[in-house]
Parts: sequence; C-alpha cells; structure tokens
Amino acid sequence: MTETTTVSLDDIKDMSFEKAMGELESLVRRLEEGRLTLEEAVNSYERGTSLRSHCEAKLRAAKLKVEEVLGEKPIKEMNEER
Repeated sequence: MTETTTVSLDDIKDMSFEKAMGELESLVRRLEEGRLTLEEAVNSYERGTSLRSHCEAKLRAAKLKVEEVLGEKPIKEMNEER
C-alpha cells in the first residue's frame, strides 16, 4: 500500500489573484502534459479546483468594488428587481 499525500489548501486563501492564476495555469500545463502519476494528477486537480474558486471569488469582489465606485447596482440586485 502506498502512502497518500494530502494537498494543503490553506495557503490559497492568502494568495493574490495573479499568483493564484499563475499557479493554476502551471497546474493545467502539467496536467495536459500527462506525465504526472495518478496521485499527482488527482492532487493537482484538487488544488486547481480550489485555485479556480479563489480566483472567481477575487473577480466577483473586484466586480462589486467597481460597481460600487461607479455607483451602479450589483447585477444580483438588478436581477432580483425584475
């Protein structure tokens, strides 16, 4: 039986958007090359999913900030008014 490696995801929450996106792009390249072991691929996929979620959250927050600066209602509020 082989030892399973767990992926630490705690560091992602403190990453900038740019750093997280760069790491995500790197993980995608490594996965596309197909040279990872199954365990490495699964761990990379798990980390990539977390990085993607983090980037999406950062983008949502930036969008809300821009809408706030422009004095616009957030899209969610606009959709609820319809």
